[in-house]
Amino acid sequence: MSGKAEVVDAIANEAGLSKKDATAALEAAINSIAGSLKRNERVALPGLGVFNVGERKARSGINPQTKAAIRIPASKVAKFRAGKDLKELLNRKKK
Repeated sequence: MSGKAEVVDAIANEAGLSKKDATAALEAAINSIAGSLKRNERVALPGLGVFNVGERKARSGINPQTKAAIRIPASKVAKFRAGKDLKELLNRKKK
C-alpha cells in the first residue's frame, strides 16, 4: 500500500464496509491520534505500536543552497515505536 486510497480499500475489504464508511473510519482514527499527540499524549495501539511526541532541541545548520549558517528552532516531532507483534511479523522467516 502506498497511499490513502489503498488503505481505504483494505479497510473496506477487511471490515466489510463501504468505501465511504472506511474513509470516515480512517479519518476518525487519524484525527484521534493527531489530537492526542497535539495534547502531548502517548497513543498505544496493541499489535501495532506506540505513537508519542519527542522534542528536538534548537541547533545550528547549513543552508545547502547558499552554504550559509542558519539557526534551526526547537520543535516537537511525532515518533513511532513498533510493538512486539509488528516486529515479530516483520521478522518472521518465510517457509
